[in-house]
This record gives sequence, structure tokens and C-alpha cells, in this order.
Amino acid sequence: MKKILKILFLFVSSISGLRQASAQDLHFSQFFNNPLLTNPANTGFIPDADYRLGASYRNQYSNIMSVPYKTMSIFGDAQVFRDKIETGWMGLGGVIERDVAGSGSLTSTQIYASIAYHQMLGLSSLLTAGFNVDWANKRIDQSKLTFPDQFDGRFFDATLPTAVQLLNNSVSYFDMQAGLNYAYFPTEDVYINAGYSIQHVNRPKETFFADDNSSTLAMRHIGFINGIFKMSDVLIINPAAYYTRMASSSEFVVGMNAAYNLSGDGSKQIIGGLFYRYGDAVIPMVGLQVGNVRFTFSYDVTTSSLKNFNHSFGADEFNVLDKGFYNTFNGNRKETLCPTF
Repeated sequence: MKKILKILFLFVSSISGLRQASAQDLHFSQFFNNPLLTNPANTGFIPDADYRLGASYRNQYSNIMSVPYKTMSIFGDAQVFRDKIETGWMGLGGVIERDVAGSGSLTSTQIYASIAYHQMLGLSSLLTAGFNVDWANKRIDQSKLTFPDQFDGRFFDATLPTAVQLLNNSVSYFDMQAGLNYAYFPTEDVYINAGYSIQHVNRPKETFFADDNSSTLAMRHIGFINGIFKMSDVLIINPAAYYTRMASSSEFVVGMNAAYNLSGDGSKQIIGGLFYRYGDAVIPMVGLQVGNVRFTFSYDVTTSSLKNFNHSFGADEFNVLDKGFYNTFNGNRKETLCPTF
């Protein structure tokens, strides 16, 4: 029975992205290291730098699937017109994201272009609005799929006929996201940030099936809050919470990172953190920062009933992030808005 359940799980994982696209948006456990995917208002919203570049890689279900879920992204964003706008600036950025999911090789490619405007409100707060547009493409290899009517009682047999008919193996569309951000930094040791965004504002249609008239993507709502608090000259903590809901699917992640200063100027830091995805996984994280470059690694330890199949080995995720300044001095604003070593 356990073997049959595992086979059924693999089958559902392979085809769930076809009919139930509303629950299949890509995500990273290190949401805070993928800011433009979390909220387009994060574009150029960089409290401790002028620009940043980042890359992420996520490998999921590698011990129970012949073709694990692999998600990759690279992004870059920067603050512009800082010398043209006295109390604000623009943010420009972009993201390329790619995902290969399951034995059916459901391949998703998305390319985002993002813009935001940031306005200082006095000396201790900042309000931002942003949006992005993206081109998305999804492809499936039908020859690698099996369907319920191809189950012979013991196994799924791809040589058996099926009533499932795909209109095509590739679908492309344009998508839009919009969001707001607010930051409050009353002292150099305290920084609080919260944001809200909506993805799939234009409700694009996504389907491989000719008879699917209810395949428009549901709007996805994302909210987050995080804080950066300097506890001492050697310790900065960063609690954060993230919530998203799309149709009947939701995700809630809460936890905290901490950075320990290994050098007097903060050029070397060791990072540790622990997060919890409600009803799904515990996510420990470790990292190291050398100069302006930060490396972090996290692992999803499954706590749901799926642990009976994957033995709690959920997903591993690696991120590299580089930040920098154009110049040593930045006009009439502080060099950084959040606590630093």
C-alpha cells in the first residue's frame, strides 16, 4: 500500500501543474533573498546599498522523484535618479526565473522587468510603489506523462491509450504585478519594513487543454514584514514573516536570521537562521558574508505527512547576493537606512 501511495504521489506531482495552475506559482524558502519576486515595490528598495545582484537555486524532492523540482533565478536592481530627485529615487530591475518540475518536465520560464518609485517621508520613513510586467512560458513533454486511465492496477503504463488530450505542449502569456512598501527607521539601530503586493493582476490564461475555460490564473496576494535590529556591535537580528494566498492555496513562513560580526568593520560575518513554514517544514539556514558578497544555504526539513515518503528531506536552497555603492557619499541622505556593523 505504501508503494502504491508513493506512485500516486509522483503521478499527481507530475500533472498537477496542468489543470491546477492556480496553486503552482514558484517560490523560494529564502523569500527575503528574492525581493523582486516577493514585491515589485522592492525594486531599488535597498536600505544598505545602491545596487544588488542575486542568484538562487532550489532543488526539491530529489530523494523521491526521478526528476526533482529545480528552480533557478537571477536578478538585479539599482537605485537611479538619486541626484535628480531631492527626497526620492527610482528603482529599476529585472529577474529571470526558470523551473523544471517532475517527470513530465514541466518547464517554466519567466522574464520580469520591474520599476518602482521611492519617496522619503521626513527623515525616518519611506514609502514605495512599484509594478512589473513579465513574459511567461510553460512547456510540457507529453511523452513523459501518464494519466489516470493508463493505470493497469499496478503501474501507470504510457503505452495504454488515454482520453486526455492536450491542445499544445507550450503556452506563453504576459503577466503583471503591483505592490506597495513602507519602511520606518527611527534610529540607526532600528529598521522595520512591511509590504503588500498582488500578482497576476491581469488574470492571464494558462492551460494546455482545449476544453479548459476556467484556466485564468487567480490573483496571488503577498504580504510580509521584517525588522533589522542592531543588538550590539557584534550582533544584528532580522526577524521576518511572509504570507501568500492564491485561490485556495496559502503559505505562511515566520522566523529569524542573525548576523555575527567576525571583524571590526563587518566585512566578515557569519549568519544563522531558523524559519518555519506552517504545516510543512522547518527551515534552518547558515551563511557567510565576505566583503559585499553574502552566501546562504537553507534546507527544508519536512514536517507534514509527506515526511513518510521523503524521510523529511524536502529541499535544499542556495543563494548568493552582492550589494554595492556607486560612490562613498550619497548626496543628502544617509549612506544606509538600516542598521549595519
